[in-house]
Formats: sequence, C-alpha cells, structure tokens
Amino acid sequence: MDTVNVSGRRGVSAKRSRVATKNKPGRPEGSSNVRDEILDAAELLFADLGYAGTTLREIADAAQVTQALINYYFGSKYGLFEEVFLRRGRKISDERLSRLAELKRAGSLQVSAIVHAFLTPTLALRSTKAGRAFIRLQARLHTEPPEISYKLRNEAYDVSTKAYVEAFRVALPYITECEAYWRVTLMVGAYMYAFSDTHRLEQLAGNVCHPDDSQEVLEQMVAFVTAGMEAPSRQKVY
Repeated sequence: MDTVNVSGRRGVSAKRSRVATKNKPGRPEGSSNVRDEILDAAELLFADLGYAGTTLREIADAAQVTQALINYYFGSKYGLFEEVFLRRGRKISDERLSRLAELKRAGSLQVSAIVHAFLTPTLALRSTKAGRAFIRLQARLHTEPPEISYKLRNEAYDVSTKAYVEAFRVALPYITECEAYWRVTLMVGAYMYAFSDTHRLEQLAGNVCHPDDSQEVLEQMVAFVTAGMEAPSRQKVY
C-alpha cells in the first residue's frame, strides 16, 4: 500500500495511508478493528500530551485514518477522550467490585485483603505498554479541566470506590465515615504515583528497590496502605 509521510506537531514523522485519506467518512468495509486502533493511538497520545495538548490530526496520523473517520466513530475529540478513558476505567471498576464480592462471600473482609483487591486491577495494567499509558492518563486526568475530568472520574469509579469505603468501615468499625473517605482518597493518590512510571524511586534508591517488579510494588503498597487504614481514629481531635 502506498504511504505518504506527514509531520506531526512534535516534528516526528508519521505514516498515513494514502488510501485512508481518500476514504469518505463512512464505515470502512473490512476494518472492524479500526475503532480500537483509533482508541489505542489516542490513548498513547492523550497519556503523553494531555487532552488540550493532543490534536485530532496527530491521532489520525498515528492511527493511519482520516479525522473524518474519527468524527464518524466518536463525534468529537471529547467523545474520543471519553471512550478512551471509560473503556479501561469501567473494567477496573467492575473487577474491583467483583473482587470485593468474592471477599464478602468468603467472609474475608480483612483490611489487607481489601487493599489488595482494590489495587490489583490497576497494577495488572503495568504489564503492557497500553496499560501503562492508561495509568499515566488516569494520573493526568487530575490536572485536566474539571468539566473534562469530574464527569469521567465519577462515571468510571464512584460506585466501586464508595463500595470500598463501606467495606473499610465494616473492617474498621472504629473509624468515622470522614476518615474512611480520607484514607481511601490517600490510597488512590499513593497508587497513582507509585504505578505511573515517574522513575523517581530509581533516582532516589538506585538498585535498592525494583519498581518494575509488580510483586514488589504490590507488597510495598499493600503494607503501606494497610498501615494507614488501620491507624487509630483521630475523631477526638476534630
């Protein structure tokens, strides 16, 4: 297939199919995977450049499709961003709920088990390049404008996160509702930093720690978060 080179905003050469650029914005025959290919390309770019910093042209070039085709599938850049975030965010949330339900059925609402169940679905994403991109995207979402971030974060995670707050309150009946929400929020902040490949730990500790070892990461995170969750109540201070 003939290709032409196009220069992206960052000066990186990308290849775009000449046939694709001639296609009309209808659904292409024999291209059932094109929607996922657009999502995959957009995920990497949104993770690296953010919502405002990413253009539809860059996404089209990376996915080797036309901008018209992106609009056909997703309606707008925001529609595409929404789909990119929710396709993995919903899966994480669903798996968290499933793991929590298993703990309840087994009568195993121990704090460390609850923490493990909450963290594992996201940690598993570190095994692939696309998964790591989503973790970066998820961390970056907190810096996006509220009109973009709040709706997506709430839609993806509110139900499962509140379910975990309630589970922690069952396991830790001495903490207040306020404390439960604080501690879950701090857990979220800690795992986002630890999972999102900032490379800060390698700079600080050299070869002492191994942040690419997911088992080591999980063990350290579970120990740290469990200790914080099990801390005495501070309600008398308020």
